[in-house]
Amino acid sequence: MSGLKVLSVASEVFPLVKTGGLADVAGALPGALAGEDVDMRTLIPGYPAVKDKLGGAEVAHEYPDLFGGPAQVLAGRAAGLDIFALDAPHLFDRPGNPYLGPDGTDWPDNGRRFAALARVGADIGLGAILGFQPDVVHAHDWQAGLAPAYLAYAGQPAPGSLITVHNLAFQGHFPVSIFWELGLPDRALSFEGVEYFGGVGYLKAGLRLADVVTTVSPTYAREIQTPEFGMALDGLLRARGGAVHGILNGVDEAVWNPATDPALAQTYNPLRIDMRARNKAALQSRLGLAHSVDRPLFGVVSRLSHQKGLDLLLHVLPRIVEQGGQLGLLGSGERWLESGFGDAAASRPGSVSCVFDYDEKLAHLFQSGADFILVPSRFEPCGLTQLCALRYGATPIVSRVGGLADTVIDGNDAALAAGVATGFQFAPPSVEALANAIDRAFEIYGDRAAMRRMRLNGMRADVSWRGPAKRYAELYRSVARTAA
Repeated sequence: MSGLKVLSVASEVFPLVKTGGLADVAGALPGALAGEDVDMRTLIPGYPAVKDKLGGAEVAHEYPDLFGGPAQVLAGRAAGLDIFALDAPHLFDRPGNPYLGPDGTDWPDNGRRFAALARVGADIGLGAILGFQPDVVHAHDWQAGLAPAYLAYAGQPAPGSLITVHNLAFQGHFPVSIFWELGLPDRALSFEGVEYFGGVGYLKAGLRLADVVTTVSPTYAREIQTPEFGMALDGLLRARGGAVHGILNGVDEAVWNPATDPALAQTYNPLRIDMRARNKAALQSRLGLAHSVDRPLFGVVSRLSHQKGLDLLLHVLPRIVEQGGQLGLLGSGERWLESGFGDAAASRPGSVSCVFDYDEKLAHLFQSGADFILVPSRFEPCGLTQLCALRYGATPIVSRVGGLADTVIDGNDAALAAGVATGFQFAPPSVEALANAIDRAFEIYGDRAAMRRMRLNGMRADVSWRGPAKRYAELYRSVARTAA
């Protein structure tokens, strides 16, 4: 018998389509799991960008009518991944952001679009595609949250199911009127099923009906079972506490490797860490910052939002510049934050620079050139930015929440004396606490030996998928059930 077969159901997968960390995880897991004897294939919507990259695709299944139009499942390979693409033009043949229309608001039919994705994921789990019978269906976030519900109410033996919460803040809550389009039995519209605050909760359905719930760090798994971080789902999660597991994300070591990264001005490794300075110069040049070896360069690679705590950084920014530091920012998001950082850059040329966009290659240069990477989030399920920073020797400054708390060893006196510190943590997420952490970073930056040791500690930390892949494989085997 071959290894375990798993169907991953996700709304985005790197490098085919990406808006956030979900895509990175969905793109990296299949390769990481191959070493655990797990054959993972990924179901993703057939966005134009996906179909353009899907080579040698064959029609694996057809639907005469799927939520208002014909659809088919295409099977093929893209970017080294085994892909099932849900080719439903009436739902997914739209350019740009997978979730938002041209006006920046949610597509009004997102409820139907991602119910279709979940329904097809469940159908494949139940044997719709010859030659691939999954033992487990792995749903990611609310967009795939109904897949465990379709399996639970299928009325026939079904594979095991697992749902991963990448960010509990996004829940997929729709009016109750959509229930009658879903094709679920009437009894599913209950607290024990998909009902949620008088409507239909896609993520809630997955959390209630999947065999196992995972989230992307041990600390976040505990946090979301509290009222402070539970986003009104903490009661359900506490009730299912024994089925909730926190598994840290990793980073793809082939994509994020400073020794081979083609996006860098200069490749390097821990034995040649001093060569990293050339990337700092290249980043300063790219951003229009004053060239200086002595001025610490603080970097931000982030969505600009209240969650990410970047309003705190706006308040602390004058303090950074007054002490001789520089700030480079890459990201976009809420207009008031873009405006605030834009004004700061305009008033402090040579010291502050912003790129209000997302550029994957530039993100790599940020990680290789910045001295410090700032992640002041109010909550953070895992965070990939600080993992990449560690791998590239950019010292992270993070709030003590979620996966940030689990992955960065604070540079307190004891950790510095023991030679194990990899960055700086602060709590609570406040202006005062962030300012204090930045002051500590300036102090370390002035001690060349201590700064070098902290960078090397970060680069030698294990941020790979090896450990997480083993944990996922164990959970898959614990819930695997082969459909009859």
